[in-house]
Amino acid sequence: MQIRAITAFIPGSFPADAAAVARAGAFLRSARAAYERAGYVVQTARLATRPFPSYLADPARTPDLAAEMAALAKENAIDYVALGPVRLDDDPAYIDALAGPLAAGQVFASVEVASCDGRLSLRACHRCAELIRAVAERSGDGFGNLYLAALANCPPETPFFPASYAAGDEPHFALAIECADLAVASSRDAHTPAQASARLVEAVERAGAALAAMASELEARHGVAFRGIDFSLAPYPEEARSLGTALALLGAPAGSEGGVAAAALLADAVGRARFPRAGFSGLMLPVLEDAALAARAAAGALTVHDLLLMSAVCGTGLDTVPLPGDAPAQALAGVLADVGALALRTGKPLTARLMPLPGKRAGDPVAFDFGYFAPSRVLALGEGPSAGPLAGEEVVALAGYTGGQHTASGGQPRA
Repeated sequence: MQIRAITAFIPGSFPADAAAVARAGAFLRSARAAYERAGYVVQTARLATRPFPSYLADPARTPDLAAEMAALAKENAIDYVALGPVRLDDDPAYIDALAGPLAAGQVFASVEVASCDGRLSLRACHRCAELIRAVAERSGDGFGNLYLAALANCPPETPFFPASYAAGDEPHFALAIECADLAVASSRDAHTPAQASARLVEAVERAGAALAAMASELEARHGVAFRGIDFSLAPYPEEARSLGTALALLGAPAGSEGGVAAAALLADAVGRARFPRAGFSGLMLPVLEDAALAARAAAGALTVHDLLLMSAVCGTGLDTVPLPGDAPAQALAGVLADVGALALRTGKPLTARLMPLPGKRAGDPVAFDFGYFAPSRVLALGEGPSAGPLAGEEVVALAGYTGGQHTASGGQPRA
């Protein structure tokens, strides 16, 4: 287990508040040193603001904001910055303005396609799809879409990027944990599903208690509120640190019959564990960041629809999914609408980080010179709605479904 990120949250402003970023940087350095002294590996220190349209009046100034925040982050030893989402009711010009900063890898950002009050925006799905295509083309190899996600039913204070954004005016922080290895260890040689589940609950609770105790000390020392821990069983591209490996050890590799049940078992264990929660705290199934998932995709045993199906019971949505470079906008928009509908109907937060790769077709090999990615192949993508009501730009109200009753909206997100 490692700490993927210590994420600090600040309100954000334009022009950027250099003093606020410096204070956040000082806190992150202190927090990182404290966890490292305790023996933890801390991979990154990150900073997220409120949704940037809330403090940036002119969409045309988005590149200026991104450049300022990237420069301040570098000055203060902050590894990454997230500007938060363009929300459903924001001017869509903010979406278009993100293409340059995202393609250049300056900042992370997101586009809300389904809100926490139960609205799915078809217009946002289409505009986000066009942004995905633009970022892919402008970055040349498609890597720029690593910095972009579509959000569906996602609350603030999620420490995993690109979904991170702040709420309120006071600084606070949360922890993102890379711990797929806990699921692997819990599943290995388990004789029953109950045994594997109990092992994982115990491992998460033990780790969560230690991490939270240190976080409370940091909160008291620095006056920066602690918002919780995101145990999303995030993987690393090694077999021993792979959610795909854990699923296979349970007897049902991702994409196989029984794979959804295996995913649900692991997600249920995280849901049962007691720890201060933030973000998704579910299962993270990023194709290119998980060695076993990448291998399954390369072998043709894992599809986009398989990933959507698993998201319905466990996950954080579709993540680092390699797609054909010529994927039509309507197909990308259709996937985003599917993710939004799933999030609202199941009452959970989901995201989509789709990566069309220019010049590549379905089945072509994928290999990036990036330590967090495993080699794989491009997944196929079908056609999206090009006619009919779903090809429009309406906002659709979708009720959640829990306990045999429909709720008035997506309800409170849960993972």
